[in-house]
Amino acid sequence: MLKDKTIVLGITGSIAAYKAVDIASRLTKEGAKVEVVMTEAASWFIAPLALRSITGRGVVTDMFDPESQRTLEHVTLAEAADLVVIAPATASLIAKLAAGIADEMPALVVLATKAPVILAPAMNVNMYQNAITQENLAKLKARGFTIIEPERGRLASGRVGLGRLADTDRIIGTIKQVLGRRGDLKGRKLVVTAGGTQEPIDPVRHITNPSSGKMGYAIAEAARDRGADVKLVTAPTSLLPPAGVEIISVKTTLEMQKAVAKAVKQADALIMAAAVTDYQPKTTAKDKIKKDTPELKLELVRTPDILAEVKGNFIKVGFAAESNDIIANAERKLKNKKLDIIVANDITAADSGFGVDTNRVIIIDKEGGVEKLPLMSKREVADKILDGVVGLVGKR
Repeated sequence: MLKDKTIVLGITGSIAAYKAVDIASRLTKEGAKVEVVMTEAASWFIAPLALRSITGRGVVTDMFDPESQRTLEHVTLAEAADLVVIAPATASLIAKLAAGIADEMPALVVLATKAPVILAPAMNVNMYQNAITQENLAKLKARGFTIIEPERGRLASGRVGLGRLADTDRIIGTIKQVLGRRGDLKGRKLVVTAGGTQEPIDPVRHITNPSSGKMGYAIAEAARDRGADVKLVTAPTSLLPPAGVEIISVKTTLEMQKAVAKAVKQADALIMAAAVTDYQPKTTAKDKIKKDTPELKLELVRTPDILAEVKGNFIKVGFAAESNDIIANAERKLKNKKLDIIVANDITAADSGFGVDTNRVIIIDKEGGVEKLPLMSKREVADKILDGVVGLVGKR
């Protein structure tokens, strides 16, 4: 979604300015036209040449740049921008913007643009928590600015506290979220599940499956980027939580069932991408089971069928991970669980399904439509699934 978008990246005089190189690189790799504007102080921490090399475009530090063919750079860039992001944003810049003062390029562009503005503060913990800084941030939020809160960690002063520039993934994710606010899922509420649920045997052992959660997370990110308000109910995974998505963490199938039942109230769609563990031990040992005997016998019982049992007037999308008779088994689940769409894939394929970044799926709808997709990234599959959801939402 960043392809051909013009993003103005403002950099101010913080030691975190070096991280802007990674932000610029990520945006450029995803097809964005990155225009960099820097304060003079920022150039003490990172050379403009580094940003020019990454973006392949000029870097502006002065309103009247003698190297540019354009005049009044702040106006030119402000009008061209699809979005402006200042990362890092110092306390000084935040104070100037709150007061409407513009004496450096990043502030000039912000005041001259009608595009959405994102600020990612980075500063000493005391500066960030100071009442004046917080009042200035509150003013800017009230004016429609998006603020990416800093993270806790080791700061330049050597202290540990709140003030580190947000992780690049969070910044990129927030950029996509803001750009997607006018997408085809604008105003829609989606609940997505992900990961493999865990059913405890004792305090240190559990029954689960190989799900990485990648498919569900890809759907959550894609829905966010299309303007949806997304709740992600996730079993344990090693994945970073997507920015701009409400995370609801669970472990067991019963916990997921309760979380989903609560989350789907007023939802437009539920996309059940989680790999729910179908069986659980009938009893769970209170203490760790010792290896005193050569074998352990477990009595298993069925876990709740979340998708079949959940109630509400919303679109239901399920998944069928199959090893044989893929379409027939998927169609049976579609009917039995009263789904609108089911996404089937062959779990015996090495390049599709659990633990990999790609998927080869068949999308089947309740009207009898069957679409066999070629091998795609899970993000591409996510958008194909959401295309179907958008079509159904529009009919309701």
